[in-house]
Amino acid sequence: MLISDSISLLWLVYVVLSLVVLLTGYLGLAFLPRLPRLVITWLVAGVMWTPAHFRLPLLEEGEFYSGFAPAAVVAAVAFLEGNGAALTSAALLVAVGAGLGILVGLLLWWRGRHRHSLDDEHYVDMDDEVPAGPRRGGRGERQEPMIG
Repeated sequence: MLISDSISLLWLVYVVLSLVVLLTGYLGLAFLPRLPRLVITWLVAGVMWTPAHFRLPLLEEGEFYSGFAPAAVVAAVAFLEGNGAALTSAALLVAVGAGLGILVGLLLWWRGRHRHSLDDEHYVDMDDEVPAGPRRGGRGERQEPMIG
């Protein structure tokens, strides 16, 4: 069951919180143009969502606990412990995740920019001599939508 397995619950909470962080970060960067906003958001997503394998010694001699955690967390713990080998591999994974995030952000920006849009020849202009009434709906007054 999901509740009894603490690792699954931990990952679920991490995913939900990371999505909240990404959404608020994207909305917080609304003052930026779309390209840097997407690149920064997906860079952070790549850093947060890159998993890394870790191995921690237990209290008993020769016993270890191993599993997966976000690479940024593994790199931070390895830095605090002074474990250079774990820090190198986790930092490399963080860099790869950031690079992939930047590429996804650029791809989304490019895809949104090159989406098929209507060209000028698809639009039909009305004559300037036509009064404003027929353009809006016939009687020159506002018409409320009708249901049914």
